[in-house]
Amino acid sequence: TMVNIFVGSDFSSSMFSDAHPQVSTRNAGPLKCRLGSRACKDGSDCVLYSHVCDGEVDCKDASDEEGCDRSCKAGEFQCAHGKKCISAELVCDGKPQCQDRSDEMDCFTRTNSCTHRCDNKTRCIPETFLCDGEKDCVDGTDEAECGKYLHLTSPSVMCEGTSLCISQSQLCDGKLDCPNGFDELSCLHECSDPGHFLCKNRMKCIERTLVCDGRNDCPDDSDELRCPTCPLHCDEGSVCLTSLQFCDGQMDCRDGTDEKDCYEKDLPCLVEQYQCASGQCVSTVLRCDGHADCHDHSDEKDCRKPPHCPLEERCPHSHECLLTEWLCDGAEDCSDGSDEQNCRMPPLQCGQLQWSCASKNQCIPASWRCDGSKDCKDQSDEAGCGQAKCPTHLFSCGNKECVDPALVCDGLSNCQDGSDEGPGCLVSNCLSPHRPLCSHYCISTPQGARCGCQEGFELQADGFLCMDIDECKISSPCSHKCVNTHGSYVCVCYPGYILEPDSSTCKTEPGLLASVQYELLFKGLRSGNLQVLHPLGQKPIFSLDCDQMEERLFWVSLEEESIKFIYHGQKDIRALVKGVKSDSIAVDWVGRNLYWVDGVAGQILAVRLSTSLVKPENYIVILDEDLEQPRSLALLPQKGIMVWSEMGSVAQIERAGMDGSDRKVVLSHGLSWPVALAVDALKDRIYWTDEKLKCIGSATLDGEDLKLLQLTETPSPFSVAVFNDMIYWSDTQRRAIYGAHKVTGKNPKVILKRPGQPFGLKVAHLLMQPMVSNPCESLRCSHMCLLTPAPRAVCRCPAGQLLATDRLTCSPPEDSSSSFLLLLSPTMLTQIFTSNLRGEVGLKRWPNHRALALPGINEATGLDFVLADNMLYLADASQASVVQLRLTDTALAPEGSPLQLPGDTVTSLAVDWLTHNLYWRGAKQPQLYVTSAGWKYTAVVLQVELQDPTSIALHPPTGRLCFTAIGPGRDGPVPQLDCVSMNGQNRMVLWKRAQLPMFLTFSSQGSTLYWADIATEVIGSVNIDGSDYREYKTGSHLIVSFAQNENIFFWITLYNGTTKVWYSDGVQPKQMWFEVQTNILALKAYSKYSQKGTNLCAENNGGCRHLCLAYPAGRTCRCTQGYLTVNKTQCVPGPRCPAGSVLCGDGYTCLSISLFCDQVPDCQDGSDEKDCEFSWALLSLLVSLSIGKLNQLLDNPASFFYCFSLCSGQGRCVLQEGEPACECLQGYSGPSCQYGGSSSAPVILAVIFLIGVLIVSAVALKKREKSAREQPIEKETLMKDMEEPETHPQNFANELYNPEEEVGSPLW
Repeated sequence: TMVNIFVGSDFSSSMFSDAHPQVSTRNAGPLKCRLGSRACKDGSDCVLYSHVCDGEVDCKDASDEEGCDRSCKAGEFQCAHGKKCISAELVCDGKPQCQDRSDEMDCFTRTNSCTHRCDNKTRCIPETFLCDGEKDCVDGTDEAECGKYLHLTSPSVMCEGTSLCISQSQLCDGKLDCPNGFDELSCLHECSDPGHFLCKNRMKCIERTLVCDGRNDCPDDSDELRCPTCPLHCDEGSVCLTSLQFCDGQMDCRDGTDEKDCYEKDLPCLVEQYQCASGQCVSTVLRCDGHADCHDHSDEKDCRKPPHCPLEERCPHSHECLLTEWLCDGAEDCSDGSDEQNCRMPPLQCGQLQWSCASKNQCIPASWRCDGSKDCKDQSDEAGCGQAKCPTHLFSCGNKECVDPALVCDGLSNCQDGSDEGPGCLVSNCLSPHRPLCSHYCISTPQGARCGCQEGFELQADGFLCMDIDECKISSPCSHKCVNTHGSYVCVCYPGYILEPDSSTCKTEPGLLASVQYELLFKGLRSGNLQVLHPLGQKPIFSLDCDQMEERLFWVSLEEESIKFIYHGQKDIRALVKGVKSDSIAVDWVGRNLYWVDGVAGQILAVRLSTSLVKPENYIVILDEDLEQPRSLALLPQKGIMVWSEMGSVAQIERAGMDGSDRKVVLSHGLSWPVALAVDALKDRIYWTDEKLKCIGSATLDGEDLKLLQLTETPSPFSVAVFNDMIYWSDTQRRAIYGAHKVTGKNPKVILKRPGQPFGLKVAHLLMQPMVSNPCESLRCSHMCLLTPAPRAVCRCPAGQLLATDRLTCSPPEDSSSSFLLLLSPTMLTQIFTSNLRGEVGLKRWPNHRALALPGINEATGLDFVLADNMLYLADASQASVVQLRLTDTALAPEGSPLQLPGDTVTSLAVDWLTHNLYWRGAKQPQLYVTSAGWKYTAVVLQVELQDPTSIALHPPTGRLCFTAIGPGRDGPVPQLDCVSMNGQNRMVLWKRAQLPMFLTFSSQGSTLYWADIATEVIGSVNIDGSDYREYKTGSHLIVSFAQNENIFFWITLYNGTTKVWYSDGVQPKQMWFEVQTNILALKAYSKYSQKGTNLCAENNGGCRHLCLAYPAGRTCRCTQGYLTVNKTQCVPGPRCPAGSVLCGDGYTCLSISLFCDQVPDCQDGSDEKDCEFSWALLSLLVSLSIGKLNQLLDNPASFFYCFSLCSGQGRCVLQEGEPACECLQGYSGPSCQYGGSSSAPVILAVIFLIGVLIVSAVALKKREKSAREQPIEKETLMKDMEEPETHPQNFANELYNPEEEVGSPLW
């Protein structure tokens, strides 16, 4: 069951507003009120004792105000409303006890300009006017009770018996300033005991142990000046504690004075809490669980039944359980401290960011070396550091000892080496006429007169002028804000904090939210109270956050794949988001959203803070580009900024606006594995834990002032939180949560130890989520409002919806085929609708878009898209394949199996949107191929090796195909644009004047071809007949992609890691649409006018059995490799050419053997005229075979002929399961050994056929001889002629395509 711990707990007081006392209600029995409250007479309600007799009726029957004394006693104050009486000492104490706050009204607060009020409170004077010998108040109260010496703290003193006043600094300065010497009477020049301390006013000597003990023992308080910040000394003054060490649960003093009187034992704990002997409160479920949660271990004493824990994990003298990781870890976990006794420490190896003490048994952060504080137990960290430099207002002795300048040349040796006295004191001293003209004062030294400066000032290079020291810039003495003053500084706390007596530390009462394995806990960081917020579950909780406005606690579990929440005071656990794998969550308490990181998908997403489950279609993708492995996320809503860590191939920390805008890298060095992030809103610093470097790092929001802190307590830091002066972290190796000073790392201490693994941390306090104005309140977005830097706000839409022109309303696109762009990244596809193109110029972020992860794709290189069925075709270099993905309203869904190209990659592709045939070229297969839908059939379109066809463009209605190629030129190969019919016929050169053309695309009617020339930075176009060449100069360097749609050019440039998207209509100057830090590989543009028209292949595959390939006004049926075309549309297994014919190199054309090597090319690919010299040499070799070999061939001539024709002369024919098959020679592959090697196979086959003719002739003669001997002569047909496939030579049509013309009508 869920324990209601929010009400009345530290969690309630530090996070949420106060609540009425909860009543334990049951079905039967009298009303029972909690401690600190009593029941009303009618038994209907409970009322706090503090509300009884307070003048306000709280009970329905008014019984809480019955029998109350309405007159106040002596020494009490009566509130104006309600007549409540309070102690007079509580009046004007800064805390209202009266409900009407009348006890804090008209209270006088002393300030620098107003220390004393007089003349019936009509006048206010500063402290310097008090007891100065002059009456500034009419009533004379400023000079009353000033005493004989007019109060030595006043700025002036009156000489006795005279009316002369002298300054305080003239008292006991060794000079007679009063006529009667009154100012030098009763002054001490030295103490009788050398071990004593002489006060600065030379009127008193005190023991040296009283100096800097936190108490003023000198009349002028000089014994407590220039002391280190030390609110408490203990152990006879040998230990100095900071304010952070009070009541922290760890004894720093041997006498335990720092942990005494920490808890108010008179204040009772809540009903579901157990009160420790010290007064600390912990949840009752932690009582007798085997782990001490009270600092005094009292929750594990007097237990009826010892808890179950492994024998090897139990304290030796108690029933307390002990984890192995807690043995000899420096913190006592057993009540008798036995876990820290007889520890054998292994050889110590300090980290790269640590310094080894001389004892070799202690490591400290390197920054602690020579910092003026002795941190090593052997004090070796301050050895060899040299003498500390004296403050500017003190005199430096020869041995670097510092003494007051007033003690120099006073006739007494105050320096141990006597360097403050010498002959020079008598000459050229401050009394000589040639003394220096000092801006402050002159010092007589053994070296002559010198100028000195008061404390807080520094002597300049000229030796005369004193300038103020800005302590705020040099040493950062304040925990919050430091304000420099003339000669000093003042520490100021942020609202909600209190300045401590040390005048530099600010304090408040925070709490710590922590997830320990399956538990959610809340720890009061000053009270020590510990509450269980979530009962023991079965799924580990990695990240958590809270929302103070709605009093909700959120957490995420990777195993449950959900983000859950619970309201303050309720038991119901609800889910906000399901089906997500999040590593980190963060609450935007200003914009009212919840953010999370999806490390698997590489995304940062957000949803509104709803009270119910949010559907996936309402998720907003904030960032999804170039996020390899985001790990942790932190928000700064008051600035509109988010920060996240990246643990991919390059570890870095980035920041952006909370809408994803203004993205930049904060830090990319000094990192290895940043697993968690936290932001210090007070100092604008980022803190992170680095699991591999075993340290805690910090830097400014701009990535400057990098600091790395490696402690013994950070062997495996996981999560981190920061608040005020402290930093907190969980360590999975030590299984504990620690805290230390956020700047120095000093005074590390254990905050929480539980048996589970500690994970997420978050500090809970009202000041962590300050009340600031919400820019979203004025926008009224229809779906979601996101904060931007400054902060401002913008409206955003979920995937599949567009933002209207009012910039507030989201709605689905009116037409799914409206104009849009597709931008391809290695693992992401981004769709951007261009409806608001001209309204958004010069953006530093993505415009309204939807980003879709490419499922299973690791290295996308190219794409094409079919509008009719929203089918995306992608080339994936990492898996050597082409995949199909269907674009839905919310995601990309895989369709069918991929086209596998083992050992190869697709360099260019284009899809025939009418037949879904894919035209492609591989890096290792230079021919141009076509593959049918579903990858069932593949054929060669152009057999000739294509050099550098980096781009392919199709226009199926006209049956045209154009591609980039390398052609011959006067000075060597030159790029050119070639076009053919889509069946591979009638190749022609379209344009040869481009230098480096890429990214080909047709106009919608197919009459014009466009491209981008990345060498000349122009966009070129030419009609399909080679006329009307035009170009548009982009002036853009490094064009990486280009697309054209509706007479608008779009292109992408990449420079210094910044990708920019440009557009122009080809006439007007270009416009930069937006820029992002994303690697965009390819760009495609589509509209409702795209992919219009038809051809003869559009219906029923054109009647073709395998592939239907269009050409202008016609179509060709093509069979897949290993098949031949029969009757123009059918396909049969091949190659089986008729007798006397040989297969061309294209694999599907048979020609008569007489046409080979006749110096006239007859095959479309010219393979009948290749390697003729080699082939005739082979023929001569075969003719020279021995008669025995020839007789073997004559025994089975049909087998010889069929096998050589089947295997293209490049393999051996064998039988497999009764069917002939080929075993290819080395260097050849394919069903007919048609790939690889030389292209002379058709000629070789021709030669083989010639030999076959000889063999057939020989067989015929042999059979005739046998027939003549055995039987009559008969005519036999040895082989039947097969019908030779018709060829359709076509001329390439240059006329423009008109979609209104009748389909199939001739164009010439």
